[in-house]
Amino acid sequence: MSIRHKTILNGVILTPLEQITHPKGDIFHAMKKSDEGFSGFGEAYFSTVNKNDIKGWKRHSKMTLNLVVSMGEIEFVVHDGNDFISVKLSRGNYQRLTVEPGLWVAFKGLSDENMLLNLASIEHDSDESENADLDIFSYDWSS
Repeated sequence: MSIRHKTILNGVILTPLEQITHPKGDIFHAMKKSDEGFSGFGEAYFSTVNKNDIKGWKRHSKMTLNLVVSMGEIEFVVHDGNDFISVKLSRGNYQRLTVEPGLWVAFKGLSDENMLLNLASIEHDSDESENADLDIFSYDWSS
C-alpha cells in the first residue's frame, strides 16, 4: 500500500493509515520509523477527552506530536499564529496528524467516548511546553 501524506499547514502533516480487517479483530497501523513525520521516539501515551470538552491550547518547543484517534471522533485545531486548520479524525477518517514544535494545538471530543494515541518524539518535559486559555484565540468550536 502506498501511503500519501500531505502537508496541510507548514509543520503539519496528515497521513492516511492502513486498516486491516480480520475476522477476530481488526489491525490499525499508527507509525513506522520510515514514515514521513517520524522524528524519533520519546514516549507513547493515550489520552481521552469527554464529549464536547476541549483540551488545549498547548504549544511544544521541542516535541513533535503524532496523533491517532483509536476510539470516537476528535476535532484537532492547529494554529500557527495566523491561520487555523481543523481536522476531524476517527475510525472512519483514520489518519495520523503530525504537528511539529512551535504550533498551538487544541482538541475537542465529538463522540460519547474519545481516545487518542500520541507517539511523541521526546519524553514529556513540562519545561518545553506552554499552555494558554481557550479564549486566547478566536476560534469558533461550535461549527
